[in-house]
Amino acid sequence: MTDIDAGAGAPEQAPEGPGIRILAQFVRDFSFENPRAPETLRGGAAQPQIDLGVEMNARGREDGLFEVDLKLSARATREDGPLFVVELLYGGVFQIAGVPAEELEPVLLIECPRFLFPFARRIIADVTSEGGYPPFLLDPIDFAGVYAARKAQGDQQVGHA
Repeated sequence: MTDIDAGAGAPEQAPEGPGIRILAQFVRDFSFENPRAPETLRGGAAQPQIDLGVEMNARGREDGLFEVDLKLSARATREDGPLFVVELLYGGVFQIAGVPAEELEPVLLIECPRFLFPFARRIIADVTSEGGYPPFLLDPIDFAGVYAARKAQGDQQVGHA
């Protein structure tokens, strides 16, 4: 058998590029408070002020996989007090392949939360609806911007230490 014969029957394997696989998704922690219902559910009131919080964290596991947490919080208030508070810590287990070590952090803290966000957004919309309000649909989040701001803040703190 010649070298030409050896490769003729098998299709050429292209080198694998970077890959992200979600192996599991789950609610790690969840809270919904509706302290003044049903009084706050009456229509005609002013639009509430919404304060949003977004955090992302990631950690490696002994099995070579990565856990990524997306923490979303929303607090709705009016002049007369709070309407609702929702906090969700939504996690995922990811398999990451073909990503150089120096590029791993942005993949874990930007790309992985992008995969988790639609599911977390739906949970928050459902619970606010079940709480008697219109579904609270979070706007898409610029995870790259959040990551960059967090890095810049960390660099400033290191510089002032």
